[in-house]
Amino acid sequence: MGALKNHQNPTFLFFLSLPILLLLLQIPTQTSSSDTTTLIYKGCADQKLQDPSGAASQNLKTLLNALVTQSSQKNFAATTSGDGGNSAVAGAYQCRGDLTNSDCYDCVSKIPNMLGKLCGGDVAAARIQLSGCYLRYEVVGFKEVPKTQLLYKVCGSKKMKNGGDVVGFEGKRDSAFHMVENGVKGNNGNLFYTGSYESLYVLGQCEGNMGNDDCGDCIASAEEQVKVQCGDSISAQVYLQACYLSYSFYPNGVPGTISSSSSSSPGSGRHQHTERTVALAVGGLAALGFLIVCLLFLKSALKKKSGKRGGY
Repeated sequence: MGALKNHQNPTFLFFLSLPILLLLLQIPTQTSSSDTTTLIYKGCADQKLQDPSGAASQNLKTLLNALVTQSSQKNFAATTSGDGGNSAVAGAYQCRGDLTNSDCYDCVSKIPNMLGKLCGGDVAAARIQLSGCYLRYEVVGFKEVPKTQLLYKVCGSKKMKNGGDVVGFEGKRDSAFHMVENGVKGNNGNLFYTGSYESLYVLGQCEGNMGNDDCGDCIASAEEQVKVQCGDSISAQVYLQACYLSYSFYPNGVPGTISSSSSSSPGSGRHQHTERTVALAVGGLAALGFLIVCLLFLKSALKKKSGKRGGY
């Protein structure tokens, strides 16, 4: 009896592999919705460090290293370097509440090298705000900035792209703001909230050492600044000393929600995390698997054709 041959059916292989390939294409991956290290603004004191002994410069360097190190473990920290006097330096950093520790570190670690270029050397106080984090420092005794002082604003357009007004926009924005104000106070002490109300995406966050009520008051001040500074702009970002608030209007619904009517009711405190499905890497893997199946099919077809010519 001749040896048995194991002939693989290429059609069977294709249909066996197809569900696996489709599953790979649908694997969700958590990613940041935008680059977290884009410069938003800089604030640099006019005064240089009064540092004849070099102690303040060394304390500043120690402070920055300590803050960067801590950013790999948590999204907020405040500390002081130095043993008092005019050479001690206090500082803090904070990352956006939805960043991982790794993303937080990547963001904060960029700032020390930017300080010298952006502020022209060691200054008595500085604050650098990136899209995903900020870092600030000041020599102990430097003039204190009120927590609700406006530092920077970005106002979007006041009309939709087609030139029409947004119907009921101000009422929707006020409802969304109320949702943020309650959300930052009720989110297990995280002082961070992001969510959507109808076609508005909103985000608010307070400095990590604030109390819940103080955070709510700061966000309320940011809301008033938005109305004064940006009017009926359909998007805005407002940065105060101790908190910030941003919103964007999407006529066709907030990306990532089920539909344009999906919303959080005002005061519900529902915390939404932004999640996107990334198919580039796994899609390449699936395409490779599909190519292998096609090659097996072609190989089998050529064998059959060769077998017919040989009289088997």
